Amino acid sequence: MSTVLVVAPIVIANWSVISAAVMGAIGTVGFAAVRETIEEETHERGVNRAEIELEESEILESSGGSGEQLVVERDGVQAIFGRDERGALKVCVEGKGYSKSQLKQIGEELIGRVTQQYVYNRVVTELGERNMTVVSEEVTADNTVKIRVRNW
Repeated sequence: MSTVLVVAPIVIANWSVISAAVMGAIGTVGFAAVRETIEEETHERGVNRAEIELEESEILESSGGSGEQLVVERDGVQAIFGRDERGALKVCVEGKGYSKSQLKQIGEELIGRVTQQYVYNRVVTELGERNMTVVSEEVTADNTVKIRVRNW
């Protein structure tokens, strides 16, 4: 007997869990971490910018407050992960020589990978807590993750 489970993510976590998901996801799309920062950045002229918010997300307030940010970079594109005023996860993507639509596409791919990493970790953790064994895992060409489990 087999079951297909499609997960619709709701991301609710503290900053350390979100940071871990970002760090786990950025390497798959060629980004590298630059720094974690809480100060406001000044933006140079001629740099385009796009902001993407992850709906159905909430970064819980932590002892560090809501100003945490994680900055990653690839090929002159900088992506700044943070928390918006309402507590949702957002990514601000900026780069010189890129259109806003290109930056938005890069940001959507990034936030999609972060969401996938977060959900993957949550699912595998829950399976372990329920004494289920992961039999196999597969990542398809379209980046779909398939996990086969056995329930004893």
